[in-house]
Amino acid sequence: MSEETPQSGLTDNSAAGLAYVTIIPAIIFLVVAPYNQKPFIRFHAWQSIFLALAWIPVWIVLAVVGVVPFLNLIDVILFPVVGIGFIVLWVICLIKAFNGQKFALPLIGKFAEQQAGA
Repeated sequence: MSEETPQSGLTDNSAAGLAYVTIIPAIIFLVVAPYNQKPFIRFHAWQSIFLALAWIPVWIVLAVVGVVPFLNLIDVILFPVVGIGFIVLWVICLIKAFNGQKFALPLIGKFAEQQAGA
């Protein structure tokens, strides 16, 4: 009979997936050992942060466009489409991370890889 070693903490896949829940777990995983020592977790934490940061200027531009007369009709179409697009990207990243896959978003993934050293 072999002796099992108890596992403490989260698995790498769970930590990487949880990094996408909000940016708070992502920041925690970048600060707390042993998670901050694993490139897979660091990559997903950074990608989560960059995805959240990418949404801010997009949201601001769409909000400004919505105030301008005649452009607000475009905003009525763009805001939901772009918002759903970000949610779809977020869900894809979340699922891929929980499944142990490294899924790099265009542009954002490159910066995440550089920051994570992956």
